[in-house]
Amino acid sequence: MKTFNSGTYLNQGTFKSFQPSKINQQWTIDDMEVLHLLSQADRQLGRLDMYSDYIPNIDLFISMHVLKEATQSSKIEGTKTNIEEALLDKQDVNHEKRDDWEEVQNYIEALNAAVKSLESLPFSSRLIRETHKILLQGVRGKHKLPGEFRRSQNWIGGASISDATFIPPVHTSVNEYMTDLENFAHNTETFFPELLKIALIHYQFETIHPFLDGNGRIGRLMITLYLVEKGILKKPILYLSDFFERNRMLYYDNLTRVREKNDLSQWFKFFLVGVIETAKSGINTFDSILKLQKNNEIKLQALGSRSFNAQLVLNHLYKRPITDAQKVKDLTGLSLPSVYKLIEELERLEILTEITGAQRGKIYLFKAYTELFK
Repeated sequence: MKTFNSGTYLNQGTFKSFQPSKINQQWTIDDMEVLHLLSQADRQLGRLDMYSDYIPNIDLFISMHVLKEATQSSKIEGTKTNIEEALLDKQDVNHEKRDDWEEVQNYIEALNAAVKSLESLPFSSRLIRETHKILLQGVRGKHKLPGEFRRSQNWIGGASISDATFIPPVHTSVNEYMTDLENFAHNTETFFPELLKIALIHYQFETIHPFLDGNGRIGRLMITLYLVEKGILKKPILYLSDFFERNRMLYYDNLTRVREKNDLSQWFKFFLVGVIETAKSGINTFDSILKLQKNNEIKLQALGSRSFNAQLVLNHLYKRPITDAQKVKDLTGLSLPSVYKLIEELERLEILTEITGAQRGKIYLFKAYTELFK
């Protein structure tokens, strides 16, 4: 990596675009600190991945990981929707917040669809474009070529291209760069550790900036897709957007440092620290979920004949920790008076908390559970 050259600037008249070096090549790691962090990251990922086998019905909890990822990744782009708001139905969201809410819902749908697509489609430009199309459907970026690589110059930062912070490569080279990126992802002839591979892919993708909008969200989503496709994770349970959001300036600074100072090692270190911290956090979250499950099972035993229906409600809450009387009625088949009595019991056990303060149309949150993802 000592000989790494990030790229060159191409004069386009009134501005210069950055043309990155291709990444599908032989790489040599010569930084012992990177190797040390890589070893730690691999170990923590292995520990996290064990929960895929260890926790029964883990898919129930993955939806909350996806929800958290959607809110945090969108937050980096300026979208202001928290977990509780993201859980609401559209009609329950304030009108001024609906655009942000819809962007978060699109991210959830895009990620879920992409993970499903991995069963039949490899990590590829096609998968990335299909995911991007879902991400931008019907929201603020819907006129910016959803599902298509850009056909014009874009820029990052600044009110116009003349005062931009960074100008990605010329649009006519996007397909060539994305082909190189895809070839690197599937290159089995030259060895390079998978975690460093996806770190480099993420940097390169953000540098190419192949779409007119949504590049940040797609680039972060790609990390999880890659780890699942390569079998490093059995389930999509690692998301770095929370780490990137909490260290937003470092995130941007380290990406910029690669381009300006050819310093790939510093980016790798930052990325690996993110993997280590996020994996540890995920392990703690799963441990806390198991404890919460056990405590709630004990609580429900005190409900006697109502415990069966209470368990039905609780199982649903682990997947979507917000509900109302109608949803409880649909789940259990109980009459409305019995539904209200069951909800009252779940409130008394501090499993449900009413969050609207309204007399009608009350909404209840499984607060102890959602707090685990904050």
